[in-house]
Amino acid sequence: MKIRILYFTLLLLYSGFVLRSQSGTLRGHVYDAQSGSPLISANLQLMDTNTGTITDVNGFYFFTNVPPGDYNLVATYVGYDSISVPVKISPNTIIYKSLTMTESSVQLSEVSISSSREKSRSTVNISQISVTGRQIKTLPSVGGESDIAQYLQVLPGVISTGDQGGQIYIRGGSPIQNKILLDGLNIFNPFHSVGFYSVFETELIKNTEVYTGGFGAEYGGRISAIVDITTREGNKKRMSGFLSGGPFMVKGLIEGPLKKFKEGGSSISYVMTAKKSLIENSSKSLYKYAATNDSVGLPFSFSDYYGKLSFNGANGSKVNIFGFNYQDKYANPALAKIDWTNTGGGANFVLIPSGSDIIIDGLVGFTKYNSSLQEKNDQPRTSAIDEISAQLNFSLFGNKSELKYGLDLRSLRTDFEFVNPFGIRIIQEQNTTEMGLFGKYKRIFGQLIAEPSMRIQYYSSLGTITFEPRLGLKYNISNDLRLKFSGGRYTQNLLSTSNERDVVNLFNGFLTGPESQVFGLDNNVVKNKLQISHHAIAGVEYDLSKKIKLNAEAYYKDFPQLIVVNRNKTQRSQPDYSVETGSAYGAELSIKYEIPKVYVWTTYSYGFVNRYDGQQTYPTIFDRRHNANVLLTYTPDRAATWQISGRWNLGSGFPFTKTKAFYNHIDFLSGPDTDYETTNPNNVGIVYSDVRNGGRLPYYHRLDISVQKKIIFSKYTSLELNLSVTNAYNRENIFYFDRIRYERVNQLPFLPSVGAKINF
Repeated sequence: MKIRILYFTLLLLYSGFVLRSQSGTLRGHVYDAQSGSPLISANLQLMDTNTGTITDVNGFYFFTNVPPGDYNLVATYVGYDSISVPVKISPNTIIYKSLTMTESSVQLSEVSISSSREKSRSTVNISQISVTGRQIKTLPSVGGESDIAQYLQVLPGVISTGDQGGQIYIRGGSPIQNKILLDGLNIFNPFHSVGFYSVFETELIKNTEVYTGGFGAEYGGRISAIVDITTREGNKKRMSGFLSGGPFMVKGLIEGPLKKFKEGGSSISYVMTAKKSLIENSSKSLYKYAATNDSVGLPFSFSDYYGKLSFNGANGSKVNIFGFNYQDKYANPALAKIDWTNTGGGANFVLIPSGSDIIIDGLVGFTKYNSSLQEKNDQPRTSAIDEISAQLNFSLFGNKSELKYGLDLRSLRTDFEFVNPFGIRIIQEQNTTEMGLFGKYKRIFGQLIAEPSMRIQYYSSLGTITFEPRLGLKYNISNDLRLKFSGGRYTQNLLSTSNERDVVNLFNGFLTGPESQVFGLDNNVVKNKLQISHHAIAGVEYDLSKKIKLNAEAYYKDFPQLIVVNRNKTQRSQPDYSVETGSAYGAELSIKYEIPKVYVWTTYSYGFVNRYDGQQTYPTIFDRRHNANVLLTYTPDRAATWQISGRWNLGSGFPFTKTKAFYNHIDFLSGPDTDYETTNPNNVGIVYSDVRNGGRLPYYHRLDISVQKKIIFSKYTSLELNLSVTNAYNRENIFYFDRIRYERVNQLPFLPSVGAKINF
C-alpha cells in the first residue's frame, strides 16, 4: 500500500510539471572549446529577464516556463571569454542549445576554486562539499603527486588514522559505513596502504560530491556518509596526455578523439591512465632512515589502471563504457602481509529526449574486491565481495522545482573466513539482493528551499523492507546569510570484521547481514538485522565578504543498532554476531579566504563517537576529539606558473585499550591430555584492561609543503617540476605500539621528494 501511495504521489508531481502554460523550455550544455569537456558552474542568463542558472557537473543547464519570444543567452565563466547567442522560444517547444567557451589569456590566473555563490542560494547542500580535480591540486603534492586521499583529510568531519594503513572515518562512521562511488560503482577499498594515495587518478576527476551526513534518498545502503566521484571524458578535440614520475610512483595518461567534437555535433573519445608505485624500491636507498627493516624499505606497492570510452550525441545524450583494476600490497615481515585487488567495469548513460521534459540516466556494472591478511602470529584471513549493479533514474525540471525518482538493483556475494584469537573459525558465504526505490522533490518557496525525499529499500536475504524518509531545508535570510537543516533515516546490510582493539586496522573483511539468529542487548532475538542510523544536522552559511566565506554545522548521528562480529567467541555454541548501539555528535567550522593569488581554507572539528556493547560505553578507536587543518596556496605570478602550497594538520590522540598483563598462551592441541606443566608456550597472550579504549595516544600534528614550477614550451606542451616535503619538521607521530616487544613504531618521518611531469 505504501509503495502505491509513493507511485501516486510521483504521478501527481509529474502532472504538475506537464500541465504548464503555453511557454517553452531552453536547455543545453556548455563546453570548453579546446577539449570539449563540460564546464561546471558556468553562469547563464537570459537577457532582459530575471532568469539565470548555472551548469551542473555535466555542463547541463535548463530554463523552463520561458515566455515565447526572442532572447540573447549570455554565458560567463571565470577564466573564459563570455559569449552571447540569440535564441528563439516558441510555445510548447523544447530548444536544445550547446555552447562552447574559450579560455581567456588575460584571466588564466583567476580560475575560481569555490562554487558559485548562486549555487549556495539555490541548493540545500548541507553537509555537502563539492571537490574538483583543480581543487585537489591546491594541496601540497606529497611525493610529487596530489591525491584526493589527502584532500578528503582536510574536510571538516573527516578523520584519518595516518600515513600507513590509513582509513577514512566520517562523522562517526567507520569505513564500512561510508559509500565510495566511482562513476556509480562501489569501490570497497579506495585507499592504498600508504595513506597518501587513493586508487583514483587526480587528472581524471571531474567532480566529487562528499556528503558527511543528512544525504538525500537517491543514495542508499550506507548509514554514515557518501563520497561520489565522477570521472571526466577524454579530450574530444586532439590527442593529449602526460607522463610523471618521482620517488613514490610513476604514472601516465593518454586521451583523444575517435570522432572529433564540433559544436552542435556528436563525438567519440577515449582516456586511459596507469600508475605504479616505486616507493618499495626507492625507499631502500632514499629513505633508509624511515624503514624499520633496511632490506624491506617502506613495504608499500600498488598499481592502478583505468580506461573509458565515451559516446556523445548532438543533443547532449551520452554513453560511457569504463573499466578499472586496482591492486595493493603491504609486506612487512615484522607485522603482516596484506594483498587486495579491486576490479570492475560498466556503462553509464544520460538520455535527453528531444520532445520530452524527462531526463533519463542510468548505470549497469560490476565490481569485485578480494583481500587477504597474514599476520605474523595469527591465522590467515580472507575476504571477497562481488557486486552487480543496475540503476535507472528520471529527472524533471521546473522553473523553481525539480523532481527526481528512480530505482536501483544490487546483487551481492560475500565469502569470508576468519579465525578469532580463541581459535574459533568463522566462515560466511552468502548471496543476497538489494532493491531500492526513491523519490526526491525540490521546491523553492521564496527564500525557503525544501527538499523532501523518501527511499524504500528491500533486503532479500533478511526479508526486510525499510522506509527511509529524509528532508533538507535552507532559508536565505539575506544574500549573504543562510540557515540550513537536514535529517533522515538510513540502513545498510554490510558489516565489517575489523578489530577495534588496536588503532591500526590493516584488514577489513566484508559480510552481509547474518541469516542466523542474532541476540540484542536485551537477550531477545533481533528481527531486523540491519545497521541503522538517524541523522539530524543544522548549520549556517555566512559570506563575510566576497572573499571570505564561513560555514558552521552541528550534527547528531544516532546508531540504535549495529551488528558486529563476535570476536570474543570462545565456544562454537556461542553466536557469531552481537549487537551494539552508539552515537556521534559534534560541531564543525570552516572559513575560506580567496583572492586570485591566495587561497586559504581553515577547518576545525570537535566531535564525540561512542559505542555501547551491553557492558560499557566506550569511545571508538577513531574518536578524535579535536581536529584542525590549515590549507594555504599562493600563486605569485599572473601566469600561474608558480604555486606554493602548505597544509598543517593537528589532531588529538586516538583512544586505545590498555594492556593489563601478559601470559603464556598454550593451544591445548592434545585436548585434556595436554601437559600444560612441561609444554612450551608458542606465543604470548595479552590480558587487556577491563576499560575498553580507556587510554589516549599523544597528539598528532604534521606539516606538508610543496613548490611547483610550470615551464611552458608551446600551447600544449609544458614541464611541471615539483619539490615537496612531507612531515617538514619531522614530528614523531605514533603509528602503533607493539605490545609484545614493548616498542613504539612511528608514522612516516621527514620525507623530501622531487617530481617531474610532462604534458603534451
